[in-house]
Amino acid sequence: MPTPIGNLGDISKRCLDVLKLCDIMICEDTRVSKNLISLLNSKFELNIAPKEFYALHTHNVEEFFSRFDAVKFENKVCVYASDAGFPCISDPGVDLVRFAQERGISYEVLPGANAALLAAAASGLIEKEFTFLGFLPNTGKERTLAIQNALNSPYPVIVYESPRRVEALVAAVAELDAEREVFAIKEATKKFETKFRGLASELKTTLANSNLNGEWCVVIAGSHAMNTEKISVADVLALDLPPKQKAKLIAKITGEDSKIIYQNLIKKS
Repeated sequence: MPTPIGNLGDISKRCLDVLKLCDIMICEDTRVSKNLISLLNSKFELNIAPKEFYALHTHNVEEFFSRFDAVKFENKVCVYASDAGFPCISDPGVDLVRFAQERGISYEVLPGANAALLAAAASGLIEKEFTFLGFLPNTGKERTLAIQNALNSPYPVIVYESPRRVEALVAAVAELDAEREVFAIKEATKKFETKFRGLASELKTTLANSNLNGEWCVVIAGSHAMNTEKISVADVLALDLPPKQKAKLIAKITGEDSKIIYQNLIKKS
């Protein structure tokens, strides 16, 4: 079940009806879900009162399913809720779906609030196709490569980001492509929702002088230099060129270290 990403009014009547019937609630953080239920009961004058709460988060997936007793859940209304937004997007809800599929357990997914789709619609950068990457790696070469790959995408890319790293993300984009259009929204649907749009170089300056508190969603425009007919790694490998030149070209496409690519090419030759 999706939960509000900020504004309590965004929860649907259908979700509230299901919560009123809920016997067991599975959630990322039981404290967050209990607080949400308290707020919903107060705002809508309801009496939502699940009898049991179970935590299912990134760090306890194996433990949760090893201790899962299907009999305990039979003939009961069980609800899985993420901390905020749509389940199975950057949370372990997908493991619960697969568990149900593998054992023939019936389940429903209710529609509702989603920060990525809200940002897609608000950005003005997306007409149809886009790529969603969730949260990028926090640090190191993995993060650098992820940003490079995002910039290489022919389609707009949507990412979630924390207030601690959003300024660095836009700065990294500006360093690689100062003219790339970027849209960012913080605190979506909340009282202090704020939208930013501009060239990466402009947005870098704007964010440096802004209050960055809150959850962020960033949309990076697709690369104009690339399209669906762009050269592939296979195309480069087929060229009659020395390994070093091939390595440099492949590095441009993938963002990987050309030295590592070169060593791999030598081993295969």
